[in-house]
Amino acid sequence: MKTKVLYPEFSYKIVGICFGVHNELGRFQREKQYSNLIETKLKENGINYQREYPISDSGNVVDFLVEQKIILELKATSAITKDHYRQMQRYLQSTRIELGLLVNFRNKYLAPKRILRISK
Repeated sequence: MKTKVLYPEFSYKIVGICFGVHNELGRFQREKQYSNLIETKLKENGINYQREYPISDSGNVVDFLVEQKIILELKATSAITKDHYRQMQRYLQSTRIELGLLVNFRNKYLAPKRILRISK
């Protein structure tokens, strides 16, 4: 079975930015500090994004909507939980975006999670 990876080069570029930020700041910063440096790196790379993008009237806000293609959600927590996955799935469903990247900067080794929107 052949698996199709959505936006392979583009998503790898975003993940590479996240690895660079993790290497630069370490694992014990606040989410906002990671967001600030990621924003700087996105600008440096000429990548179009919206930070703290509101989802309709739900009151939900995604950390980054990148190129209108990928939701980038940052965490600085001891562990990613099922609630974090559910939150991303809600964001993907609400925006009709196909791919989300969930990144927890608190881990010793960064392990971004690729989450696909589940078709209803």
